[in-house]
Formats: sequence, C-alpha cells, structure tokens
Amino acid sequence: MCFRIKALIICGQGVMEKQPIHVLVIPFPAQGHLAPLMKLSHKIVDHGINVTFVNTEFIHAKLTASMAVKSEEKSPIRLVSIPDGLEPGDDRNDTPKLIESIEKVMPGHLKDLIEKINQSNDDDDQISCIIADPTVGWALEVAEKMGIKRAAVWTAGPANLAFALHIPKLIEEGIIDIKGTPRENNLIWLSKDIPAWSSSGLPWSCPGDSKTQNIVFEFHAFKVNHYVRLCNWLLCNSFYELDSPTCDLIPGIKPVGPLLLGNELGNHAGSFWPQDSTCLSWLDKQPVRSVIYVAFGSLVTFSQQQFDEVALGLELIAKPFLWVVRSDITDGALAEFLLVFRTRLNDRGIIVEWVPQEKVLDHPSIACFLSHCGWNSTLEGISMGVPFLCWPFFTDQFHNKSYICDAWKIGLGLTPDENGLITRHEIKTKIETLLSNDGIKTNALKLKEMAKKSVIDGGSSFKNFKSFIEQIKH
Repeated sequence: MCFRIKALIICGQGVMEKQPIHVLVIPFPAQGHLAPLMKLSHKIVDHGINVTFVNTEFIHAKLTASMAVKSEEKSPIRLVSIPDGLEPGDDRNDTPKLIESIEKVMPGHLKDLIEKINQSNDDDDQISCIIADPTVGWALEVAEKMGIKRAAVWTAGPANLAFALHIPKLIEEGIIDIKGTPRENNLIWLSKDIPAWSSSGLPWSCPGDSKTQNIVFEFHAFKVNHYVRLCNWLLCNSFYELDSPTCDLIPGIKPVGPLLLGNELGNHAGSFWPQDSTCLSWLDKQPVRSVIYVAFGSLVTFSQQQFDEVALGLELIAKPFLWVVRSDITDGALAEFLLVFRTRLNDRGIIVEWVPQEKVLDHPSIACFLSHCGWNSTLEGISMGVPFLCWPFFTDQFHNKSYICDAWKIGLGLTPDENGLITRHEIKTKIETLLSNDGIKTNALKLKEMAKKSVIDGGSSFKNFKSFIEQIKH
C-alpha cells in the first residue's frame, strides 16, 4: 500500500536529543479532539519522550497554515500526516461520509506509517506506545495487532464515558431501545450523585441531524466498551475532584487534566485557525471583570435570524464584549452584517475569527463566558475561574450544562422562546443576572483553586500523569 507522509518539526526550546521512548499520538480530525491531545503531547515531551503526532493530510494543512511562527528550532514533537480517503474538495463536515472513509482507509495507512518509522529508526527509537482518541479506536486495534502498547484518551467529560459504558444495561432494562431512543420521556440517572440526562440531551443527541446521531450512538453503544478493553491505560481530560462519583464508576480511569498549554506558545495548541492575539491588547484596556467573552467552538452554526439575535443581545447589554465569529458560523451575509455592526459598536466590542482562548479566559478583564459548553471550553473556563452562560447545541454539551448550572453552580442556562429562538432579551437578562450573582462567582473561584491543585506536585492529576509516564518508560 502506498502512502504519503509529510512532516513538520514544531519549534521549541533547546536542542533535541535522541530519546529511547517514542510514542505515536492520533486524534480524531476535529478541533475539540485534536487540541487536548496536542496539549497532552507537550506534557509528554517535557518528560523526555519522543512524540510523533499523526493528523489527516487535510487537518495537517490547516494546522501548518494557521501557525504564525515558522521556526527552524527543533522540538521532539513531529507532525506527520496520512490520507483520510476523501478527495480535496469533499465536504469533511459530512460526518457520516468522513467517518466511513477514515475507517476504511486510515488503518492501513497508519500501519504502513508505523512500519516506515520503525524501519528508519534504530531499536532504541521504535514506536513503543500508541496514544489514541477512542473515536479513532481502530488505531488501538492496529497497535494491538502490531504488539504495541496502547493508551486511550477520552477527550470529553468522564460522565460521557460512564454513560457509554452503561448503554448495554440501559438497553437491557428497557430505558432506551437498540437505536438509542428513550422509551419514556424520563430523566436517566446513573447514580444519585451524578446529574441526570434528559431524554433530549443524551450523549449522541444531534437535533436535526438523525444520520450523524445514529453514527454517534453506534459508536457509544457498540465500540466504546471494546476500545476501552483494548487499552493498557485509560486517560481522561479532567481531574478526580471535579467529578469523583463518575470517575469511581469507570474501572482504571486516570484523570490527568485539566490539559492546558500554560506557558507554551499559542500556535502549539493545534488550532485550525490563526489565533488573533490583538484581542489581548484590547482586553488590557478594559476594566477588571467587565468583558463578556462569547465563543461557540469550532462546529456550531447559526441561522441568520439567530445570529442576529446574538449580536443585538450583545449590543443591548451596554458592556464591552469579545466575540469569536468564525467565517463559517452562519451561511448569511456575514461580512456585510459585521461591517455595519462594527460601526455601531464604537469600540465597545470587538469581533475576531479565533483567539488564544486560555489567555483570554485568564485575562482579569473577563467577567463571564457565553459558551456552547464543549468539554475543552468547560475545563478552560473552570481552570480560569470564569462564570458561564450556557448554550449547548449537541451531544455531551447538554450534560456539561447540567454540571455547570446544577452540580457545580458556576453558571446559568439560556431558555429558548416558543419558536426555539434564544432572543436578544433573554441574552441580555441572563448576562445581567449572572454578573450580579456573587454565589456563582465564589463557586467558580473555588473550582479554579481545585483545578490548580490537581496538576501541581502531589495533586491527583499530577500523580496520575507521573504514574503513566513511569509505566510507558518501563
């Protein structure tokens, strides 16, 4: 089987020395999956281990195009790529088509890549462990067949994994059917200590996209258990104290989060878009805890009507705001709208396409985070002590909102009107309520301290990660 391989050495500090341990990391080709695995890779190389990071050719091109710094300095992280089986012009937002192609062609290319790496290196630099996102669990199967050790990294919250592992029992008890449809419109509880799932907010819920929903359910129901059993280590991007009842339900799980960049350069984060750091100097000019930060991740899209309501809601609040607006966030006349909208703002708010989110959330001027509740954004907001205004759209985001609002009490949710629209008045009212709630602010700061303690020497995630590193070295 022929394959193409492209490589890039990421800039770093110091001179790269030959290392005896070499791991290969492979994420699902989506921003929310790739970013935490890239952050984990940076932690791994800090412990003197070589990392080869495998992307699809399409994602590799996006990453390299978005990197602001093209340095010749070498770091042990090496980016390589293999084909995903689709043509350059194919729609990779068509999830069913993408997954079908990936599962058909990428296992063979991955096997060839590993063999080529092993043949070109001496015995001390063979691939000794494959670290994979379970959504590309076929990579764990390739590793098993090749006799290579395996670590799975669950990139969503641990509750999402616990629910997946309990699906056979939920089907057996008649709570959901074999297609994942709840038999009754009741809340689903795994434990009294874990927030319940609503029948419309299950881990595979994709409102308006039944085809993708079916694929996501099949993955949770029929593949997750298999992939978890295949791995030698099961890591997750969380920390034990954040959700200990759920972690206790998952045998062998090692929370090693929150996975953050810290002092690493922003362009190492695995971003699909160039990060606009000019927003940081604008934030410097704003009063402490005054700015509304608005960002909906890499996949959420809006109708033009709903997008307009967000803009008008932010305008009504009369507070400074930083709004991340991807070029593909709506199929309306975005450029024309933003041109007119910006003239009305008079510098009270700024709109950018992508930001270094950790740095933004950590800025003292940020007051709250209007978020889609993706797991990476949730953990980053928690780590920086920022209150949330929650607007989930699909899959695990609904349950993340339940944690934020009901369990941790660090945010409020938005309520749609009778037409399913989140109105400008709802946005304005909820933000004003959130900013005046001292209890939520206090809870957010407590979780920030808890997150910080977990990753410093002696913390739960610190010890889990240290144990993992020691085991893959021996």
